Amino acid sequence: MTRSLSELAVEVLTTADGRAKTALSHAHAALWREARARGEVLPVGTARPPLRPARPERPELLPPRDVPRRRPGSPQGRIALLHALAHIELNAVDLHWDIIARFTEVEMPPGFYDDWVKAADEESKHFNLLCDCLETMGSHYGALPAHAFMWRAAEDTAADLRGRLAVVPMVLEARGLDVTPGMIEIFERAGEAQAVAALKVIHAEEVGHVAYGVKWFNWLCGRDGTDPKEEFHALVRRYFRSPLKPPFDEARRAEAGLPPDFYWPLAETVETAPGTAGFR
Repeated sequence: MTRSLSELAVEVLTTADGRAKTALSHAHAALWREARARGEVLPVGTARPPLRPARPERPELLPPRDVPRRRPGSPQGRIALLHALAHIELNAVDLHWDIIARFTEVEMPPGFYDDWVKAADEESKHFNLLCDCLETMGSHYGALPAHAFMWRAAEDTAADLRGRLAVVPMVLEARGLDVTPGMIEIFERAGEAQAVAALKVIHAEEVGHVAYGVKWFNWLCGRDGTDPKEEFHALVRRYFRSPLKPPFDEARRAEAGLPPDFYWPLAETVETAPGTAGFR
């Protein structure tokens, strides 16, 4: 009996171990691709995703203010930075499978699922690349504490697909485009070639994830007859509640289809709420 795509998504979301979660993610993405290559579309179906995904016992999740500061000038600091990035990427795996499973009542074309399955597959690769780097450096994912609020954007937008697209790919993942070049420089200066290679793969592929968010956000706004820029500003003010942080990588954002008049006004006009900084 063929399982639906949303059922496969929930299986990923309810798997705790990071390596096991990403192995399932790769396997389920391959099932979707193989069906599409045959000219078929797996049924999307309906499912009941958990409010929060399953997580391993480690890392310990703490409030942001309690997570030790990372000082990347030392080997320990670079390990801490990679660990934080691995935690972000594991959350991204779940975020992309969650968008597939949670919004099945919204009628979307197969291309929507093509994009988010691909994004989840790539985020799984990113997590494993970073775990490999940590293990080469004598550490592992779970060895250090991580932020406890990483899933907040998903909970806040659990009933609003446009809100999810606005906040996750168009704000949080776009932030990754801004900060990753600086992290690459840190590891280049330290001679950490494996980490540099991993971060370059991640940076290149994250452009596509932001682009998927922009594409489907604009598509939904077009279908509903709403202005995408005004809707984006309203949703970010509602759900993110923190100013966006320049400097922005305007070239990479433009490559993803995100114009400056979407994000620059939000860098100036949104009031800051405690504890609502971005994932990246």
